[in-house]
Amino acid sequence: MKTMKLWRNILVMTAAMLSLTSCSSDDDDDKDITKEINMSVSAEPGVMYDLFDSMGEHPIECMRVKTEDEPGRWQNLHFNEVKGFTYERGHEYELRVKRTILANPPQDASNRTYELVRILADKKVEDVAEPVEKEIKTEADIEYEQQCPVEKYAIAKGGEYVVDGDGKVTYADGTPTPEFDKHAQIYLENILDKSHPLWQAGARYQATYAYVLSPLTDEIRLVPSSHSGFLFKNILTESEMAHVRQSMKQGETLHYALILCNVYKRAIQKVEFTIKKK
Repeated sequence: MKTMKLWRNILVMTAAMLSLTSCSSDDDDDKDITKEINMSVSAEPGVMYDLFDSMGEHPIECMRVKTEDEPGRWQNLHFNEVKGFTYERGHEYELRVKRTILANPPQDASNRTYELVRILADKKVEDVAEPVEKEIKTEADIEYEQQCPVEKYAIAKGGEYVVDGDGKVTYADGTPTPEFDKHAQIYLENILDKSHPLWQAGARYQATYAYVLSPLTDEIRLVPSSHSGFLFKNILTESEMAHVRQSMKQGETLHYALILCNVYKRAIQKVEFTIKKK
């Protein structure tokens, strides 16, 4: 009897302790967590996309930062996301910031806020002013970024597309694409080795735009990237789409080239793709 009573008391005490622990955990979950940390800010800006820009058609230049508790991971923050801090392109910073992880963040917003405590270091690396815009009439007019061209990207599935007699486009292996004039994309794969110094490089070596070299026109157009490539509807004009769907002859192949460009509209690499009529 004494043994049973002893075990009953132990169970009651254990349940009480678990209840207290649970309550404490629930209370902690309802509180913001604020901590001072060091933050590194790259002299090279990055590129990010608005939450509602699901197709990635409007790239936004931003800061690239690393925090002391995640030293190996670059993150993108809006230029004004660290309260009290003004970013200047071409400057490399070490900051002391107050980071708050919000228990109940606003809907469709980050759960973290940052406030500047002090600037620990501010080093001017180089002048990265915006380039002067110039008219692009030929491929020779396109200016390449320093250290470029570099083989950073490849078009997925070999960059080969096939159109059938009904105007339906598929990959060469038969995999269907989304609707050609809506969501179909030319996907880019990052083929650069992760040990390469440009693997995590900033906006200077990211494909944000592309100049389109079309076999059907001498006009060179600049189009924005999406999150993972380029929309067909941006690369091919309406008249080109009509030609692909209605006028291409069996066995005919169109060869397109994309001069991938960074946020400054400087070229980083040339890639090619084909569209063939079955």
